[in-house]
Amino acid sequence: MTTEKNIILNHQEITNKIRRIAYQIYESNVNETEVILAGIDQNGYQLANELKTILENISDIKPILCRVIIDKKNPLNPIETSIKSEDYKNKSIVLIDDVLNSGTTLIYGVKHFLDVPLKQFKTAVLVNRNHKKYPVKADFKGISLSTSLHEHIHVNLTNGKAEAYLE
Repeated sequence: MTTEKNIILNHQEITNKIRRIAYQIYESNVNETEVILAGIDQNGYQLANELKTILENISDIKPILCRVIIDKKNPLNPIETSIKSEDYKNKSIVLIDDVLNSGTTLIYGVKHFLDVPLKQFKTAVLVNRNHKKYPVKADFKGISLSTSLHEHIHVNLTNGKAEAYLE
């Protein structure tokens, strides 16, 4: 059985979505001197890195990158971050991932960061699939897409040929 690949976002569209999300992050943090961009390992972290570059070009805000390592199959396992909790205490955080599907990864990521007091907490995703089983939402999203539970969204953020497609 062959699976059909339907492009939902091409490279230019992804670039435009990331840029728009960066402006939204800037607007919601306009009075901040720093913002923590907490990217969920792999695509979320890569997305956070691209957002960091744009934020540095469009604002005076200092974006601090944080890698969030979550076991997506066992989200109750300890979550690791590349910065210590005292480094994000009383700061503004944006938790970033490529696709919001059931909300499991984001909700456990949110839970991890709530162990310390924060100034503001937002979430950002490139694709919001609308299949949430947890009360978590994307504050900033590139695209919302209603799909069947049997379909899968793949995001490839390789430089020069980024794409998001549905299988």
